[in-house]
Amino acid sequence: MARLPYLNKEDLPPEHQSILDRPINLNRILANSPECRQATSGTGKYIRFGSKLDPRLRELAILQVGYLARAPYEWSHHIKIAHEFNISDDDIRDLVAMNEGKPTKFDRNTHAVLTAAHEMTVDGAISAATFESLRSFLDSALLIDLVVTISHYNGVVRLLASLGVDVEDSYLPYLEKFPLPATPATAR
Repeated sequence: MARLPYLNKEDLPPEHQSILDRPINLNRILANSPECRQATSGTGKYIRFGSKLDPRLRELAILQVGYLARAPYEWSHHIKIAHEFNISDDDIRDLVAMNEGKPTKFDRNTHAVLTAAHEMTVDGAISAATFESLRSFLDSALLIDLVVTISHYNGVVRLLASLGVDVEDSYLPYLEKFPLPATPATAR
């Protein structure tokens, strides 16, 4: 349950109403501080629309963060987004399987990205071995983009949990299809 009110466009002065052009609950709760929402939206927009990182790898990394953090809002929203970037239900099942220590069909590069997201989320940093694996197929700019993406979404999941942001009804089917386990995953 949300700890602050969800605002609507009409609750905001005209100069801030555009932050609710996409009236998802995350934006609606952050509208309680419109200047903060506008300032923090830049990183998310860069990750989604400016980064040259393969969108499939980006979305799998974000899903990994949402899964490990047991963040229903992030997990459900990014399952929907992941489907837009040709991530299949089998890919999502493989992500879950990887976290359960089971074999997957992921290639070496995808496995490295998911391991990096796991290490940053669970351990706080990417290990030297995983970083070297990433360097074998990502240049410096893409490495920065990946690390910033994982860092950003680690912040988002903590924000969602701290503010008690509710999953919108339209996203609940994603949680029903891919429920989050109650206990944290430890496998890599």
